[in-house]
Amino acid sequence: MTKTSQALVQTMIDAGAQRAFTLPGLGITWTLDAFHEKKDEFDVILTRTEQIASVMAQVTGRLTGRPGVFMGQGPFASTIGGFGILEAYFSGSPMVILTETSDYDGFGQYGVYQTMTGDYGGADIQSMLKGMTKYSTYATEPQDAVYGLQMAFKHATLPRSGPAAVIMKSGIVRQDVPEDARAKLYPIDGYLAYTPPVVDKSAIEKIATLINEAKNPAIIAGNGVLAANATKTLHAIAEKTGAMVATSYNAKGCVDETADFAVGMMGTWGCKTANRSVASADVIIMVGVSMGPDYTRFRDADMIRPGDQTLVQIDIDPRNAGWVYPVDLAVTADAADALQALSETSLKSDSRDQRVKHIAKIKDETGYNAVPDLPAAQGSVHHVDVVKAFQKFLGPDDYLTLDAGANRIWTTNSLRIKHPGQLVVPGGIGGMGWGPPAAAAVKLVHPDKRVTSLAGDGGFSTSMQVLSTCIQQDLSVVFVVSNNQGLGMVRDNTGDNHVAVDFDNVDFAKVAEGFGCRGMTVTQPDQICDALEEAHRAGGPVVVNVSVDPEASHHLAMDA
Repeated sequence: MTKTSQALVQTMIDAGAQRAFTLPGLGITWTLDAFHEKKDEFDVILTRTEQIASVMAQVTGRLTGRPGVFMGQGPFASTIGGFGILEAYFSGSPMVILTETSDYDGFGQYGVYQTMTGDYGGADIQSMLKGMTKYSTYATEPQDAVYGLQMAFKHATLPRSGPAAVIMKSGIVRQDVPEDARAKLYPIDGYLAYTPPVVDKSAIEKIATLINEAKNPAIIAGNGVLAANATKTLHAIAEKTGAMVATSYNAKGCVDETADFAVGMMGTWGCKTANRSVASADVIIMVGVSMGPDYTRFRDADMIRPGDQTLVQIDIDPRNAGWVYPVDLAVTADAADALQALSETSLKSDSRDQRVKHIAKIKDETGYNAVPDLPAAQGSVHHVDVVKAFQKFLGPDDYLTLDAGANRIWTTNSLRIKHPGQLVVPGGIGGMGWGPPAAAAVKLVHPDKRVTSLAGDGGFSTSMQVLSTCIQQDLSVVFVVSNNQGLGMVRDNTGDNHVAVDFDNVDFAKVAEGFGCRGMTVTQPDQICDALEEAHRAGGPVVVNVSVDPEASHHLAMDA
C-alpha cells in the first residue's frame, strides 16, 4: 500500500518540482519520512520561519516558471507564510502550497487548539487561503489530497500563473491511499497538458502598421515579458524601430537600460524619463503588463490618454487587456509568441534616427544618465552612493534582489540595469523582508551566478534568519544592509514628527558572525564597491553593514 505522504511526494516529482521549502509542523511533519525516502530526487529546504519558506518558494516559481513548493502547518502557513503567498498572487508567480487543518485526528469540532477546519472554536483556513490563491481545495480523503495536488500544479501554471493551495485534513497524511477508490487517480501528465492561444496574425500586422506609421511609438513591458523569456525579441524590435521601451517595476531591466531606446521604469517611484517619454508617445504597445496605477502615477491624466494616444495591449489573460485603460486593440497571446510574430512582420527602421533623437532629448532634459552627488553625515553614506557602487559593480553574471523602502526607491529610480533579467524585485505586495530570502532562492536556482541582496535595516531585520538557511545549504550570497537606523521611507513621509520610525542602531556585521557568517562594515562611499568585491571573493554568506545617513531622504528620487 502507498501512504498519502508517499503519493504526495511522488506527485511533486512527477510534476517536475525539485525542492520544497518548509518550517514543518503537525501534518507536514508526518510527510517527512516520505521525503526522506526520495532524498536523492527531491530536496526539502528547512527555513527558520514560514515567511522565509514562502518567499523562497515564490521566487523559485518566478525564476523557473515551474511552481515553487511551500509547506507548512495550517495556522502558520496561512498567516506568517501568507507573506510569500500574497507576493505570488499579486505578481503572478507559480507556486503550490501544501498545508493542513491541524485538527489532531478528528478533534476539529471540539475546539482543539490550532484547529483550522472552520468549525466552531476554530479558524477557517480555506476561507483564508481562497482570498489569496488562484485555487484552493480541502482534502478529507487520501485520494482527494493526491488529486488536489495534481490540480494545484495545473492551476498554478496556467495563465495567469499564481499560487494554488492544497489543505489536508491532518490525519489523512498517515493513511493509505485506497487502491480501489471510486474516484480513480491518474498520472499527472494528462492534467498538465496545455496549448497557448494561437497568435492572431492579422492583429499583429495591425500593430506593425501602427508602429511604422507612428511618430514616437512606445512599448511598455511588464512582468509577462520576463516570465515568457521574451527580452531578446523585445530588444531586437526596439533596436530596429527605435521605439522607446519603458517598463513596470516588476520588469525593470528587462532590456538594457543603457540602450538608446530604453527610457527606464515608469511610475511615481520610477524615473522622469520614462514618464515623460510615455506621455510624448502617439502609439503605446503594452505587453504583459497590467498597467497598475502604481506605475502610471496613479492614472496621471497627462501620461496615458485614451482617445488621444492609440493604445494596444497584449496579454495572455484576456481579462487584463483593457482592464485599467480602454484600448483600441487587444491581443490575447503569450508575450513571447506575440513579440516573435511582430519581429517577423515588415517593421521599418526608416524612422529610427528621428525617434532616438526624440528619446535622447528627453533623457538629457530629465537627467536620465546622471546620478546626483548628495552629501551625507560624517561616517555614513547616502543612498546614491550605494546606487553608484552597484552601477560599477554589477556584471553579466550578477543577480541583485531588492526589498522595500527608501533604498529600493533610489535603486529603481537611478540604477541602470545593463544585463536583462538580473534584477529581482518584490512587485506584488512589496513588503519588507522579501529581499534576503529571495536572494537565497536565486542562488539555489542559479548556483553559478553572483547573488547580492540589498535591503534596509528594517527589512533585513524581519528575515535575517535566512542566514541560517544559507549556512545549512552552503549558499554564497552577499547581503548588503542599507542601515539608516529606521524606517527611512516612512520617516521621510512624516516630516519632523518622528513617531515609531526610528530604530536603535544594530551592528549587523556582528549579528552575522553570530549566525556563523562573515560580517563587514562600510562607513565611506569609496568603501562600498571594494566591500562588494571582497565579500563575494570570501564565499559563503556575508553581511555588509552600510551606515547610511538617516537624513538621506527618498523624496529626491520621486517623480512628484
